[in-house]
Amino acid sequence: MSEFIGETPRPYRADVEKRARRDRVFLNNPVIMQGLGLAPLIVAATTLKNGVMLSVAVLLLLTPTRVLAALLSRFAYFRFRGLTYALTAAAVFVGVRYVMGLLYPVSDLALLGLYLPLLVSDPIVLKRYERPQRERVRTALRKGIITSLGYILMLLLISGLREFLGAGALMGTQVMKNALFPMAQLPSGGFILLALVMCVWRAAAASVKQQMSLGAEHL
Repeated sequence: MSEFIGETPRPYRADVEKRARRDRVFLNNPVIMQGLGLAPLIVAATTLKNGVMLSVAVLLLLTPTRVLAALLSRFAYFRFRGLTYALTAAAVFVGVRYVMGLLYPVSDLALLGLYLPLLVSDPIVLKRYERPQRERVRTALRKGIITSLGYILMLLLISGLREFLGAGALMGTQVMKNALFPMAQLPSGGFILLALVMCVWRAAAASVKQQMSLGAEHL
């Protein structure tokens, strides 16, 4: 029975929270729920094109870094796990930068400024080292992929909204004569837009978790 009338029993709430923590795309999105990866998202992701380039970089960087760091941590003193993750990210980025140079011209990559190499030290990549437990390679692979997908979803969503609202365009193609919210192209406007998205997203996630709890209660 529940401790209070009308509340979802604790076992069901705990099960829903456990399932929600595994969902890094919607219910536990790293940007929405933890505020990770904000610098590239707010400053560099001003157009959908920039968002796509950052997404490719994250896809190439985050999961390989997490997998290699999990593997190397087995052979190093675990107290140095922060250094292991940081050096692994820096080494992986060398390859990522080379691939990005093959995919995009220098003029396009210059639009990202310092926020492309700064992904190496971004919490979205390095936060895992804060946990005291060693991570298995298989777990690192699975969580790296779903975390990447959650962050990429936010990059594409926010960059697309900022270009559409701030410039009336998408992927450089004009779709509206006048911009609805020109401030969206500025970092301050990016913060405002992200805050609004967070409010709506968190409300939707809370509603979904409540429905999951009610559904589990009636099973």
